[in-house]
Amino acid sequence: MYMRTQKINTRRILQTTLLMMILLMSFILPASAGTIEDNTEAIENLQIALTFLWLVVAGAIVFFMHAGFSLLESGLSRTKNTVNILMKNLMTISFGILIYWAVGWGIMYGADFAGLIGIDQFFLKGADHEMWNGWWFQMVFAATAATIVSGAMAERTEFKAYLVYVVIMVAFIYPVYGHWVWSGSGILTAGFLVDLIGVEHHDFAGSGVVHAVGGYAALAGAMVVGARLGKYRNGKPMAIPGHSLPLAFLGTLILAFGWVGFNGGSTLDANDTYISFVIVNTFLSAGAGAITVMLITWIKTGKPDPSLTANGLLAGLVSITAACGSVTNGSAIVIGIVGGTILYAGVMFNENILKVDDPVGAIAVHGYAGSWGLLAVGIFSIGIGNGILADASYAAEGAGLIYGGYEQFLIQAVGLVINIVWAFGISFVVFKLIDWTIGLRVSEEHEIAGLDEIEHGINAYPEFVMVKE
Repeated sequence: MYMRTQKINTRRILQTTLLMMILLMSFILPASAGTIEDNTEAIENLQIALTFLWLVVAGAIVFFMHAGFSLLESGLSRTKNTVNILMKNLMTISFGILIYWAVGWGIMYGADFAGLIGIDQFFLKGADHEMWNGWWFQMVFAATAATIVSGAMAERTEFKAYLVYVVIMVAFIYPVYGHWVWSGSGILTAGFLVDLIGVEHHDFAGSGVVHAVGGYAALAGAMVVGARLGKYRNGKPMAIPGHSLPLAFLGTLILAFGWVGFNGGSTLDANDTYISFVIVNTFLSAGAGAITVMLITWIKTGKPDPSLTANGLLAGLVSITAACGSVTNGSAIVIGIVGGTILYAGVMFNENILKVDDPVGAIAVHGYAGSWGLLAVGIFSIGIGNGILADASYAAEGAGLIYGGYEQFLIQAVGLVINIVWAFGISFVVFKLIDWTIGLRVSEEHEIAGLDEIEHGINAYPEFVMVKE
């Protein structure tokens, strides 16, 4: 009896609901018929507003990556240099904001001159809401490229010398290469090279523009400033442990979170249905990179190395940044595996062959893995308008090597060579000039004492400092 009554009640509810819907539609449809154009305009305005909001939020997430860099770099440095690391990262974003506003944006996105450089829009002259929004999102990228250098040169670099380099990086080195790739009129996306090869260079969110530029600049800086005291003994690299793995791991996870804005925001459209596709590929590569490095260190030493594994996660993220909108999920995993392997090999190469001291592994994470990320586009790209990317507007034009294409790989390789020559070459010259003028490296006495007390007159952990009586 109960079941029968329940069925009757359910039927009545459905009948009543259907009747109400019919009545509502009979009133709403005639009233709406005359406002279709208004509704279309309202929807378009809502989509525009959502995109503006998404870029503000995505930029804020990338901005938060500077907290991650601060924690990672300070955690992998010794206590006596913690304040110095924190100050360098804070000043990188502070100078980055002003310099990119005054000069960097104009050089990167101003009116093109010969495919080489932008020549207007300095100080955001003539800016409207679109330019302000674009500046915000691009500014945090510029500062990210600059702060990569900080970790590789940690614990022995003059604070004032580093600040000079940050200004030059954000004002000139980064935006010039950025103009070549992202302005739409630079030498890697328009003109002779593109006409010759047949497709544009593709770097979706900055494996090359941000990470490789920062990584090879860091290599130049680390080579010019030299290794830390005690890093090499009879030519053999010695471990100099950082003071806090918890800080380093927290910084790593914050940086990984930042890639939601870094890659997801680079769709530049909140209404794009491929945002989730981009983010899935991003984190598949990240996980693959971390697991790969863990296994390599476990096999080689009998124990999984924590700091290298954390860097493996970052290497996977850097590696996929150029290709995340152009490859399948499976390819993203392969890219992460190779990126993790390159990270480990790169760290060993720097320490044992080049004799370059990089306390945080920034050169291998950003420079070498970023280079792999550019080439990965030319290997794994599905090609725009094909398969699952049939409607994507920002995928790489050409199919990669595994799909029978070669043009995309060729333009990626050319772009990589230009990237290394520009970022390393110009940075090496700049660091040499800084060294010859104001001095790049602190004295041995100051390095031994620690940069916190010498450069800033304060210690990060004063309760643990021995007080001389």
